[in-house]
This record gives sequence, structure tokens and C-alpha cells, in this order.
Amino acid sequence: MNLPNLVTLSRIPLMLIVVALLAYAPFPGAHLSALLIFLFAALTDWLDGWLARRMGQTSDFGKFMDALSDKILVLGMFVSLLALDKGNELADWALFPVLLILSREFLITGLRLAAAAQGVILAAERAGKIKTVLQLCCLTLFLADLALVHDFPTLFPEASLLEQAEIVALSDYLSVGAVYTLWAATILTVTSGVGYMWRHGNLFFGAKGQ
Repeated sequence: MNLPNLVTLSRIPLMLIVVALLAYAPFPGAHLSALLIFLFAALTDWLDGWLARRMGQTSDFGKFMDALSDKILVLGMFVSLLALDKGNELADWALFPVLLILSREFLITGLRLAAAAQGVILAAERAGKIKTVLQLCCLTLFLADLALVHDFPTLFPEASLLEQAEIVALSDYLSVGAVYTLWAATILTVTSGVGYMWRHGNLFFGAKGQ
């Protein structure tokens, strides 16, 4: 197991740590810590590819696991935020777009597995990378909102009423931005998935006389 692949796989335990911090908030500032760890996990999506190219260690396994680790990170976070119901906007309305994203990602993963069984490795395409960036941005905004709402009063108990009002306003901006970003990510997720199936669906539906 080389370093780039270890960085790729690190997104899975990092996601679990983020979820544990959100679920149990074991110390003051836990939500802020969850946000920072998630940002690092998102950064590894760029770091693993950079390391692989820099070290000359690109591989089919790395390409496959990079896409799969992205999906585990994103879907794990979306499902966890819905299940935890931390009082943010995501839990109120986002079940349908999250289900769309989940369905698309499982379908494309199935296509990649079918292709791999035939010796074909399907790497992430440009549209897929952009939708992943949108999904990560959406999750970052939701987590930043949670950090403000849950941690600011604890970390800064002496804040003035004006500062508290500014935090509430900033929280509203983050929430609205997250909503629009989620819908943009959902639309691109679905359209890129349709395009992906159109180009490679023969590997899934019609390969070898199936």
C-alpha cells in the first residue's frame, strides 16, 4: 500500500471521526473540530492525486478507490446529518435530493464494478469531479453553520448582543448558501450520472451478451 492510496483511504476513518464528534460532542468546540477535520478530509481528494503524480505511483486501484472514497465520505456525511437532526436546515427538507445523490452514486459505483470485472477502469470525469466539489462545499457550509450555532455560545459566552446577532445573520447566510449549493450539486450529480451511463452503459447492460 503506497502513500497516495493511504491518503485516499484516510477519508473513510476521517468521516467516521467527524460523525462521532457531531453525534456525541464530547468536548466544547466539538462541532468546530468536526468542521476542521472534514476540511482536511476534503483536501485529501486533491492531495492523493498530487502525491500519486509527484511520486509516479498512479494506479488503477488508486483511481477506483479515489472515486469510491469520495462517495463514502459524501454519502456518509449527508446520511449522518439527516439522521442526527442537529437542528439545521438539512434535516427539514433535503431527504429527496440526498436520495437522488445516493441513488446516482450507487448506480455509478455498480457500473464501475461491472467495468472492472471486464478489465476496464473508469476514472472520474470532469463533470463528476465538479459535482464532488459542489457536494463538499455544501457539506462544509452546513458544518460551518453547525459550528456557529453549537460552539460559538460555548466558546464565547461573553459575546455582546450585537455579536450574537451578527452570528445569527452569518448562520442564515451559511444555511441559504448550503441550500442552493445542495440543489446545484444534486442537478449536476443527476445529469453527470445520466451522461456517464450513456457513454459507458454498455459495460453494465450489454457486455458479453448480457
